[in-house]
Amino acid sequence: MEMLLSTKGITICLFFFVLSLAAAIEIPLSVSQLPTITEQSHTQVAYPFDEDFTIKCEARGNPQPTFNWTKDGKPFDLSSDPRIVTSNNSGTFVIQNRGIISNFQGKYRCFASNVLGTAMSEEIELIVPSVPKFPKEKIEPLDVEHGDSVILHCNPPKGIPPLHIYWMNIDLQHIPQDERVSMSLKGDLYFANVEESDSRSDYCCFAAFPRLRTIVQKMPMTLKVSRSNFIKERKPKLLIPPESAGSSSSVTVIKGGVLLLECIAEGLPTPHLSWVKVTGNMPKDEPETENFGKTLKIDQVTAADEGTYQCTASNPMGRARHEFHVRVEEPPQWLKKPEGGVYSVGTNLVLLCEAIGNPEPSIQWKLNGMPIDGRTFRGRISTREISLTNLQLQDSAVFQCEATNKHGTILASANINVLNIAPLILTPDGENYATVVGYSAFLHCDIFASPAADVRWTKDDSIEPLSAFRYELNKNGTLEIRDTKKEDSGSYACWAANSVGKRAITANLDIRDATKLVVTPKNPRVLKSHSILLKCQAEYDSHLKHSFKLSWRKDGDELPVNGTEGGRIILDRDTLFISSVLLEDQGVYRCVASTALDTAEAEAQLIVLDVPDPPEDLQLSENQNRSVRLSWKAGASHNSPVNESIIEFEENHWEPEMWQELIRVPGNDTTALLPLAPYVNYQFRVVSVNAVGRSQPSKPSLRYATPPAAPDKNPENIRVEASEPNEMVMKWEPLKPMERNGPGLEYKVSWRQRGVETDWNEELVKKHSLSVRNVPTFVPYEIKVQAVNNLGSGPEPNITIGYSGEDVPDAAPSGVSVEVVNSTLVKVFWFGIPRDRVRGHLRGYKVSWWKTRSMLDGKRHHPEKHFLTFVGDRNYGMIPGLEPFSEFRLTVSAFNSRGDGPESSPVVFETPEGVPEQPRFLRILNFDKDSVTLSWGLPKKANGHLTGYILQYQIINETHEVGTVSNVSVANRSALSWRLAGLSPSTKYKFYIKACTAKGCGKAATEEGLTLAQGSKGSGRISDAVKPTPKFQPSEALEPGTEYTIRLVTKNWVDNNSIFEDVIETRGRAYAGIYEGISTQGWFIGLMCAIALLTLLLLTICFVRRNKGGKYSVKEKEDLHPDPEAQSIKDEIFGEYSDSDEKPLKGSLQSLNGDIKATGSADSLVDYGEGEHGMFNEDGSFIGAYSGSKEKGSVESTGSSTATFPLHA
Repeated sequence: MEMLLSTKGITICLFFFVLSLAAAIEIPLSVSQLPTITEQSHTQVAYPFDEDFTIKCEARGNPQPTFNWTKDGKPFDLSSDPRIVTSNNSGTFVIQNRGIISNFQGKYRCFASNVLGTAMSEEIELIVPSVPKFPKEKIEPLDVEHGDSVILHCNPPKGIPPLHIYWMNIDLQHIPQDERVSMSLKGDLYFANVEESDSRSDYCCFAAFPRLRTIVQKMPMTLKVSRSNFIKERKPKLLIPPESAGSSSSVTVIKGGVLLLECIAEGLPTPHLSWVKVTGNMPKDEPETENFGKTLKIDQVTAADEGTYQCTASNPMGRARHEFHVRVEEPPQWLKKPEGGVYSVGTNLVLLCEAIGNPEPSIQWKLNGMPIDGRTFRGRISTREISLTNLQLQDSAVFQCEATNKHGTILASANINVLNIAPLILTPDGENYATVVGYSAFLHCDIFASPAADVRWTKDDSIEPLSAFRYELNKNGTLEIRDTKKEDSGSYACWAANSVGKRAITANLDIRDATKLVVTPKNPRVLKSHSILLKCQAEYDSHLKHSFKLSWRKDGDELPVNGTEGGRIILDRDTLFISSVLLEDQGVYRCVASTALDTAEAEAQLIVLDVPDPPEDLQLSENQNRSVRLSWKAGASHNSPVNESIIEFEENHWEPEMWQELIRVPGNDTTALLPLAPYVNYQFRVVSVNAVGRSQPSKPSLRYATPPAAPDKNPENIRVEASEPNEMVMKWEPLKPMERNGPGLEYKVSWRQRGVETDWNEELVKKHSLSVRNVPTFVPYEIKVQAVNNLGSGPEPNITIGYSGEDVPDAAPSGVSVEVVNSTLVKVFWFGIPRDRVRGHLRGYKVSWWKTRSMLDGKRHHPEKHFLTFVGDRNYGMIPGLEPFSEFRLTVSAFNSRGDGPESSPVVFETPEGVPEQPRFLRILNFDKDSVTLSWGLPKKANGHLTGYILQYQIINETHEVGTVSNVSVANRSALSWRLAGLSPSTKYKFYIKACTAKGCGKAATEEGLTLAQGSKGSGRISDAVKPTPKFQPSEALEPGTEYTIRLVTKNWVDNNSIFEDVIETRGRAYAGIYEGISTQGWFIGLMCAIALLTLLLLTICFVRRNKGGKYSVKEKEDLHPDPEAQSIKDEIFGEYSDSDEKPLKGSLQSLNGDIKATGSADSLVDYGEGEHGMFNEDGSFIGAYSGSKEKGSVESTGSSTATFPLHA
């Protein structure tokens, strides 16, 4: 039901609840009360090795009780012996172990008394044992004859049980015992019949008392056994029980105890003992027999064990029997005990006392420790009940009920406190309570009152009692508020009242937010050996932060905070990190958060994934010649189902210990029919596969050998190879070991010439090849190879066509002609040779060519052959990379796998002019604010008659933005320098120079430079030619204190390596004399000679490295032959090649290359052959450099460079 809430104080009503709290709450010590025994001793043993013995008796009461003792029913004065030590306000006393203390043995009882009554303890027995000793006695030797019965008596001394008896000799070796010789429960040694080997003089009985830490020995006994003149065979006779006991006896055993029935007999031969229960059934648990069947033992005896038991001793001479009538008895036990309590004046009292036992116990009532006199007692008394009506304060007393039979006595006490007091609230006033939302709150109000008090609770300022379904008043006065809410916070009051008076206390209640937890990830699945991090996110009330604790549990067991297993599992506050996860890490991980008020839990199920365990218990069945069934038991899948099983085999003949895959079985199948090959001794194993991976292999199965059979297949890949003409080598792939099917494998090879009617030639071989000589050159043959073993032949083989050995072609191609495409490329045509002249498989044609002379200078060249091969049967090919403006000769030959045939007659052709190569260098010789003087070198190869140069320049800056390109045409083909005027001061320029022929202009050389600023002095001049003989040259008309750049160059500026440059600064006139004549100094001349020698050495090294070999990369060759025609073909055929040093600037590509004319070519890549260095693949794709002649002694240009202009005057 909903609760009504007011805007001011929240008042919720709860009706009065009348409680009987006096019986439920212990009487406060501040209230007058009867004595109550709180602690006492029970049976006490005074061991001789103890220093003292404590007899305890403690009691509580108001007034403080006094203590009295009785011993054996008589008063016992604790001050009567100085060895007794007592304590104030305590009944406990200590007996010091000095002197003779045996007089302290007895049964003690403690009495605690005050003005209201007397409490009495149970009896406390003090046992003072004596030190056990065997009496000193002289034991006469026993002389007996063979077969007689003998008893050696031990008669151990008395002592505290348990007692253990051992029979040993003087060397402490146990006397052997069996059916013939055994020890009774009393410790005597019985011989059913003696033998001569029993004779000895050191039969010793040892008695051990563990509680007394004592072992005592009896004097040794002597037994002499003499040989008898006759065999004393006789029927059994019982020695225990003795014959004097008759044929039956009675035995009493305590319920819950141990029943031991003993029969020992003598006779010859040695009797055998057996047991039966004559009346009733044997216990459900077969009774235990001990001492070679002579003792029947039943533990935990119950009433069902009552009855008659019979033992029978038997041998071939007869039987002897005895019956035991077993009676089960028990000491007294309570059915109803008198219950004490607090009673108010005018109430009635009934005390009950009932006990059972066997024999039935007697009941005796006592009042304050004394027997009740029915004549003076104002109430009613009977054996099982006492009653009093209209109790008064003076009726307060301690009633005792004692139940006794021969097996023991039990005592029960009942304190009857008759009180008339106002309520006492035992809970402190102003207690503060707190709980969390949703939990129950318990506000305590422990009350003691007589008569019983009425209790009520109010909230805040209201005087109305609380009442609602969420409020419950417990019997002890505690207010329980279930399913608390925030609005339950506030101040509460507990009121208690009876006819004598009333009391009240207050309590404060705070409601906190509940703790909440979330563990992430929720249910992770982790691969074994990987890591996992669990995070516990907690929310809790800020008031509880000091008591907040977090812990982790796995499957209910708490994980240690400091980590486990060498740091593999690490707990760090709210995180749990597990590295190298193991299978045993799988389980439920629970994060537990606790505060002073509540506990919260959140869990995550960690699932560890791993490869399956290896399969087990491999079994073979359904054995056949070519198959067998394999079955197995799957191993644990480790949370990832098995997808398939891989069955592997190993055979011990061809590849022992080499396991190979046989078949795969899908899903969870655990059986498979395995296909087998003949003549193999198999063993199998199984590997299971799941999403994680493969399991370890199972243990191998038993071996299974299949019988041999004829081959099932013939060799494959039959082919003919020959290294010589008139020879044929037939080869094939041999059968694998598993394909042999049996012993004695051979190959039956059959061959005959194709198209010729003749018989097959046959030969048996063991290897996998056969060589046949003296056969015609390159003739087709039909070939068959069949597998044969000791059990038969394989299937009929297929016929394979093969050819006998090849020879080189014996004819040259005819009709060779050349079509010039451009200055570097020609197309060659020819007529192929007849097929019968190939004398083998035609592999293709080889085109060879060599340069004979240059058309520019008419010089003859030493022939340096180059070649390209064209694969297949074709009649044309493209020859790229030729030198322009040259004369060549060319031949064509056919080739097969044996080699090249004869060459055709040479054909002479000439290549036209091409564009020149890049000029060797471009240098800036002189500069000014608006002009610059440029010089350049001749192109390395002109590739035709030079017609002039194109000089270009444009403004550039650091942002890569460029100006328009200006062109200057230098028509004088012998000019190697030029002065450009009209430039802007302090401006950076890039200059280009290209050489030209009638065919076009080649690649440009470049240089960059910065003009001088306005007003700066930077003019230069060229001195007259210096003859090489002088070692110095005077330079006049220089300004003092000015810096100059000096260059020394060859007259025609052909070779840039001869340029020498240095920066000097002239001095003022005052210091001119210091430097006069320096050029004539010896040290300066030596320095200059060293520099010249080093320069010459470097030039020599460069020259050697440049001329070593005669092969160039494609990029170098293109740099040396910048033919526009070749450039266009390269773009179409060879692909693009770029040089980062020569990339034109943005916006200048069209102006720089606008004069280059492209010429198209319809030839495809397949028109190009394979050079001597493997320039093309069979599909015509470019794969490397092609060879070309190189003029001897030439030096390769290093390309353009950038000159830096000094800007200071």
